[in-house]
Amino acid sequence: MGEMRLGTIGSGMIVRKVLEAVQVTEGIRCEAVYSRDESTGRTLAGRHGVRKVYTRLEDLLVDPEVDFVYIASPNDLHYPQARMALEHGKNVICEKPMTPTKPEAETLVRLARERALLLIDAVPTAYLANLRVIREQLPKVGRVRLVLSSFSQYSSRYDELLQGGLPNVFSLDHAGGALQDIGFYNVYLGVALFGRPRSAVYHPNRFRGGVDTSGILVLEYDDFVCSCAGAKDTWGVNSVQIEGETGFLHIQGGPQALTDVRVVTKTSDETYNKQTTTNRWLLEVQGWVEHVASGDRRFFDDCLETMLDVVEVMESARKQAGIRFTGE
Repeated sequence: MGEMRLGTIGSGMIVRKVLEAVQVTEGIRCEAVYSRDESTGRTLAGRHGVRKVYTRLEDLLVDPEVDFVYIASPNDLHYPQARMALEHGKNVICEKPMTPTKPEAETLVRLARERALLLIDAVPTAYLANLRVIREQLPKVGRVRLVLSSFSQYSSRYDELLQGGLPNVFSLDHAGGALQDIGFYNVYLGVALFGRPRSAVYHPNRFRGGVDTSGILVLEYDDFVCSCAGAKDTWGVNSVQIEGETGFLHIQGGPQALTDVRVVTKTSDETYNKQTTTNRWLLEVQGWVEHVASGDRRFFDDCLETMLDVVEVMESARKQAGIRFTGE
């Protein structure tokens, strides 16, 4: 496959970060942006040197010069938009969470495979070199007994919520909430390292009895428990600690960044960092290009299997906690 020619859906912060990375990465370019609001689309396109702006999604999906559609719209739109793109013969890169429910995710995976298209789960964690470092160093801690993962990032949208607004990220109409956003990274790292847990129980802080703005998710494995704290209404020191019988790993930056990996045993104390930049979106975009160019479908298939487990865990935990999206 030659140069990746991207069409984007969405205009938020992550889209801007991705397009900044696209601009400095060989092997990929943005061909078009889609926004329902033309002025928003033209501002985004102008900032990133994109020639085409569409205000009808169908126009983007029939553009023969677009072969990958990157979806970063509100969570509830991921599934219908990804399905439409696949049905139009486009490869799809979809932001997290790919879908709110596992059946929807399974449908997208099946459709992509039937049509020999790529379906890429847009999670920077999968492309971070320090994820490999953690996997390599994990045996040094011996039998894992406890995992503590924390990611808190105070959101300006929370201020809007407090003032009476209802931004998409906190709207049950749009499959929002802290678990679907911040909490995703905790779950993803746990599943990527240890597989699907035996059970998942979510203890949310809910705004006026509705959407979760923060919470703690407990993942129970056969031999250990993993505590996942995620918040959009607080801030703190983000980190991950994996504790075993012979040592521990302390990961700075939280589950979304994995900036430094400290490995401590009874006889050693070493710190590793194989990432060339702290810009995880740049590492992700470079990873897309590398694996697409090499024809490495196995990598993307493995990522999809992880994604399916993550979506299942989050859906189960959310519903168990009494959080249901509009229409469920």
